[in-house]
Amino acid sequence: MELLATTEYTSLQHPQFPKYNVRVKKSRFCDGSVSAYTGYIDIEARHLFFYFFESRRDPSKDDIVFWTNGGPGGSSTVGLFMELGPCRVQGPDNTTFNPHSWNEYSNIFFIDQPIGTGFSYADYGEYVSSAEEAATDIAAFVAIFFEHFGQFKGRKFHMAGESYAGRMIPVFASKIYEQNALLEQVGMTSINLASIMLGNGCTEDATMLPSYYDMMCTNVTVPPVLGIGTCVNVKRGLSRCSKWHKQECLDRKDHINCRAAMAYCSQVIAIPYDASGYSPHDLTKKCTGQGAGGMCYEIIEHINAYLNKPEVRAEIGVDPAAPANFSVTAPSVSARFGANLDHLFPTQYYIGALLERGVRVLIYVGANDWICNWVGNERMTLNLEWTGQEQFAGQPLREWSVDDHAAGLTRTAKGFTFATVYGGGHLAPYDKPAETLEMFRKWVSSEEL
Repeated sequence: MELLATTEYTSLQHPQFPKYNVRVKKSRFCDGSVSAYTGYIDIEARHLFFYFFESRRDPSKDDIVFWTNGGPGGSSTVGLFMELGPCRVQGPDNTTFNPHSWNEYSNIFFIDQPIGTGFSYADYGEYVSSAEEAATDIAAFVAIFFEHFGQFKGRKFHMAGESYAGRMIPVFASKIYEQNALLEQVGMTSINLASIMLGNGCTEDATMLPSYYDMMCTNVTVPPVLGIGTCVNVKRGLSRCSKWHKQECLDRKDHINCRAAMAYCSQVIAIPYDASGYSPHDLTKKCTGQGAGGMCYEIIEHINAYLNKPEVRAEIGVDPAAPANFSVTAPSVSARFGANLDHLFPTQYYIGALLERGVRVLIYVGANDWICNWVGNERMTLNLEWTGQEQFAGQPLREWSVDDHAAGLTRTAKGFTFATVYGGGHLAPYDKPAETLEMFRKWVSSEEL
């Protein structure tokens, strides 16, 4: 990687992947203290854009982390420039060094996926509409990356993500795990998949839907944010919402009836909450200064403006064929996944399968998040069917600490950990950077919280 050019792409190919190509360039982008790389992995006519940053501690020994945001269609520049990346966008024209970046302890890359997200694009309008379809591109991406950058072969590999990535990451990791057999058959090094990390993930609707009542009408995190009459109406409608969701969305997967069921659930749950004015990403804050894509953060607009600057696009090597106007959200991608009812698959099955195969799993949740909240996530983890279920569910919640102050609650057994982050919202590393960095350090070091 030291021989790569900084002014233009170097194109890399591999005989085992004749239809695939890597275009990559080197820079000091964003961090300045470590080597950074940007580019595309070309999978036939589909082109996935990535940023890769070496570890500040020891790039020759530290683990590799894959990060993606949610959406679907949410660019991972939110994670990069707002949460856990080496720099933070402070305005439309500048960034500052982030001392709490996860590349303090790892080599990390951020990827715009699925196709159509961020700077990723397709030549002829190709697209994917499910996590399973997207997983094929991601598995190829990972195999090509490790094959070309041999110094990272055999390192522990962690797949992490946020929000809708609670659906995507378990599917992606499973595809990579299954692909290892094929890599070994052709004499390539298998991927050392060590763990997955799901931050404020929406993984299973069946447990998440009733949890919205707990979050907005009880004292599980903060005092109720809705009035008594509204909460009574929500409570009365929940049983029908859950019943119809199970019958039409899970058991039958009838597209028309499922949409009707979800519309009813939205009327019962989401519309009253939206009317309160509170942010769906933090029920302690009103949604003011709303940024792009319905996210109540002004910094989102700054990220869009920064990445639309011609000099920034030139520095990171954005292909002229990529979208002319960068946006952290891609509504067309979200619409395709939604039309396919992708979010309705019970992705916890993938989590259980990974745990059975020795892949560690961390579920962490900012305690103030509403949309993918800790109550629903905890219920999912307790209900998860796997051989360690009884031992995991038998563990009490206990506080974990950072620098002698309580940082959240946690439960762990047999490689499976659930953790909350006090004071954190949907974007927990943004709200609690020091605490989530220490959580990350312990996780990749195989230390208990």
